[in-house]
Amino acid sequence: MSSAATIAIPMGSTPGAIYALSRDLESRTTSQTSPTVFVVEDDIDIRQSLELLIYTQGWQSQICNSDRDFLTRPRQFALSCLILAFSSTGSNGVEVQKRTARECAEMPIIIIADYGDIPTTVQAMKAGAVDFLVKPFNDELLVAAIRQSLVRSRAALDRGMEMRDLRNCYALLTPREQQVMGLVASGLLNKQVGGELGISESQSRHTVDRLCRR
Repeated sequence: MSSAATIAIPMGSTPGAIYALSRDLESRTTSQTSPTVFVVEDDIDIRQSLELLIYTQGWQSQICNSDRDFLTRPRQFALSCLILAFSSTGSNGVEVQKRTARECAEMPIIIIADYGDIPTTVQAMKAGAVDFLVKPFNDELLVAAIRQSLVRSRAALDRGMEMRDLRNCYALLTPREQQVMGLVASGLLNKQVGGELGISESQSRHTVDRLCRR
């Protein structure tokens, strides 16, 4: 993870000036290897504030004006998380969260909401939210939630890479080796594998040993 970048914000700066500083910081800190924090928030002032906060931590941001904007964007298998705003005037926040969890399992989700009723909070956490923050919240809490999310994203990406490697190795096996591998994975001993496939125990052991060396 890249080191945190900082900027000096002059006293009395207007929101527009602060936003301009954030865009300048973006050009100086953005890199292809930086984690990406997606933001779905319809309030422009909050979007700009979140974008500035994200860049001051050395991360990239992808700002989305709406759920539809986020859901239609191309997906990349990369280190990332999502800050998803729940609004009392909208009713599809949890559905967007569930759809994101299905389609982007490697992208942890942080909920920020302008309300905090218990049923919604419980539903969001059961759907896998890393955190549920009610506005206004402390920036340090959000930064901590983002860091935790990126740790989870890294773990999910690593698991995904391991699974792809296993699938690639499996595709290289002969049909008989695939049969042996499947039976061994199910917990059978070499003698039992041999009995299932009509081969000797030594042949079964030889095949298993060859697979282990791959």
